[in-house]
Amino acid sequence: MNRAYSYYGKRIFDLILVSFVLVIFLWFILLILFFYCVTVEFPVFFLQSRIGKNDIPFMMWKFRTLSSQEDKPLPERRFTLGDFLRLTNLDELPQLWNVLKGEMSLVGPRPLPVEYGSHFTHDQKKRHTVRPGITGWAQVYGKNSLSWEQKFNYDLQYIDRISFWTDVTILLKTITLVLSMKRDVSLTEEKFKG
Repeated sequence: MNRAYSYYGKRIFDLILVSFVLVIFLWFILLILFFYCVTVEFPVFFLQSRIGKNDIPFMMWKFRTLSSQEDKPLPERRFTLGDFLRLTNLDELPQLWNVLKGEMSLVGPRPLPVEYGSHFTHDQKKRHTVRPGITGWAQVYGKNSLSWEQKFNYDLQYIDRISFWTDVTILLKTITLVLSMKRDVSLTEEKFKG
């Protein structure tokens, strides 16, 4: 691990890049909000309590991609705009706010729901020694096709190898992955049970 980058440079890198991305994508975020209004799909945002650095929970933001009718099965809660946002990963854009607040980083282990907190082994809990990320090694090397154990192994490998170039590599691979628009299978992912 590059300790100087991990402790100081990573946060500076996040703030500079997020500020740049927000300037470039602000019009696009406003366009997405417009489409929510046109399609009358409210609420716009989905907030969920996730496990953050040092096991401190925080509210993670996403664009909502399923209807709020939680009594219905997942397939019946889908809507066109939500499917598009999930396919393109644009539903993650509101997490830039979490990065600005210091709750997340651009790159790191994906934050998991607080309900999973009691299921982690001692080694798996090491993923909470850094800020969770919008993207990470597990996301660019398999994402939902990986088992939970494989995802956690990638998370721990990332923590051991944090550096500026590692983060840049993951971000570039993320852009490639987003542009490929692979079919989203996140709705069929099994919950982590330890």
